[in-house]
Amino acid sequence: MSSGLKAGDVPLVTCPDCGGTLVFHGQEEEGRLAWGWLRCGGCGEPWPVKRGLARLYREDAVRGTDRLMRVIYDGLPALHDPLTTVLTPLFQSVSESKMRAGYLRRLELGALRPHADGTPLRILEVGVGAGANLPLIRRELVTGQEVEVWGVDLSEGMLGRCQQRLRKGRYPGVRLLMADGHTLPFRAGLFDRVLSVGGIGNYRDPAAGLRELGRVAKPGTPVVVVDEQLDAGRRPSLFQRAAFRAITFYTRDAHCPRELLPSRAEDVLEEQVSPFFYCLRFRMPEPVAAPVTG
Repeated sequence: MSSGLKAGDVPLVTCPDCGGTLVFHGQEEEGRLAWGWLRCGGCGEPWPVKRGLARLYREDAVRGTDRLMRVIYDGLPALHDPLTTVLTPLFQSVSESKMRAGYLRRLELGALRPHADGTPLRILEVGVGAGANLPLIRRELVTGQEVEVWGVDLSEGMLGRCQQRLRKGRYPGVRLLMADGHTLPFRAGLFDRVLSVGGIGNYRDPAAGLRELGRVAKPGTPVVVVDEQLDAGRRPSLFQRAAFRAITFYTRDAHCPRELLPSRAEDVLEEQVSPFFYCLRFRMPEPVAAPVTG
């Protein structure tokens, strides 16, 4: 099953540089964008589409920890999910499925209701990786609803594994593209639910990433962020402390970035969903109308 953008999706994506509208020039396969360019009508910048993946990010902006982590994920994409399944209970004394269920419930997927105008419901996962959350998201959705799941990642290797998962199962409505979480290529307020797992802690600018998650979410919708934080309240063992330090080698301060949330964020909830992972849920209010000046 193809997972690239459809021609009808193009008006929903925007230029990462200026936020302008994009026009596709190229080849389609099975109704999906296959090869070509998404050219911005504002600044004129062309963004490539290769092997069915739109690449809406600037390579020169991928630096520091962002680049290091992409090298790791590109190098071992086939091992990531199996290792997570095996090591989660070994290191944290909790199953992977229980940990995922702990944060997915904060998306409130069962509360989604169809839009009155007939547009599909849209869920965004930033850092979708190999798509381990996709079957769990599908399971929580109300049967019969028209839902699109959009997944973005900077690792082509991980997205390749996700495409394999989609080909093996029935996942209608999934769109995958390469994008940088610091500058998401979507118009504001597009998504009914927004999720980011295991990425924000190694962003070069996590505050910018949090702002982008809030920007693309519809007002009032839950935005759920999950990443590493050692639960000191559980009195971790020396083994757990050593294991946590090993998986958070990229930083000396792996913690929930509640202090970096957008200033207008509301209904903020922080909790531990496992000994090594926090879950941060927030919502953005309706945008403040600009004052009318004469």
